[in-house]
Amino acid sequence: MMRTDGYLLDNRQAEAGPRFDALAAVFDPTTFRHLEGLGVGPGWRCWEVGAGGTSVVTWLAKKVGPTGRVLATDIDTSWVEPAARQPVEVRRHDVGVDQPPGEGFDLVHARLVLLHVPERERALHSMVKALRPGGRLLVEDADPALQPLVCPDEHGPAEQLANRIRQGLRTLLAERGANLSYGRRLPRLLREAGLHRVEADAHFPIASPAGATLEAATVRQVRDRLIAARLATQEEVDRHLTNVASGAMDLATAPMISAWGRKR
Repeated sequence: MMRTDGYLLDNRQAEAGPRFDALAAVFDPTTFRHLEGLGVGPGWRCWEVGAGGTSVVTWLAKKVGPTGRVLATDIDTSWVEPAARQPVEVRRHDVGVDQPPGEGFDLVHARLVLLHVPERERALHSMVKALRPGGRLLVEDADPALQPLVCPDEHGPAEQLANRIRQGLRTLLAERGANLSYGRRLPRLLREAGLHRVEADAHFPIASPAGATLEAATVRQVRDRLIAARLATQEEVDRHLTNVASGAMDLATAPMISAWGRKR
């Protein structure tokens, strides 16, 4: 993830933990399906970029076993530190600024990272450079501009409020340099980076308990900034969280585009 002085969803906030749990519940099945398809197995050397929480790192560690290695990096490693035992190494690293933390990786993976990194072109180059010939890169990123509504079925006041608060979140993200249409560009960017056998797909949950949990966790994490920027009032944020907790709305996450390819 990008430097914490500019990253809206700061890892140092207490609310980051529930949000990581919600992200895992929403996106882990898709991520694990892709990693399985790439053949991750015993002895692999893997770099998990912008790890955030522990779910993907722990899954990779089980797959590579004692003969493999999983390097988990982030600019703030506090949430992933509990996974730091063999074969997992945790290291502070800014993928948009620092040199790759090694080369010869069989797999490099980043999920919901690069759209937040102003130096995303350099970061992607760094990730490709770290691969061995034949190594796999899997990049998964949201594309909020592809479907900007949290309630695509905007049929009442609760849904209208939810969409207005989502627009406020998108405004805050854009002000901090996030590229809200980055996900759709991934297949082309991977090909331009020299990868081959490039493929991609999208995951777009529209209604699920995990999606509601993610919405509540995200709004709680940015509540103060929404209010300070006058994008919502305290009463509106509280009302939206109450509406989410009611379970009566169909809440969508932004589409997550997964793109993968191999280094020649």
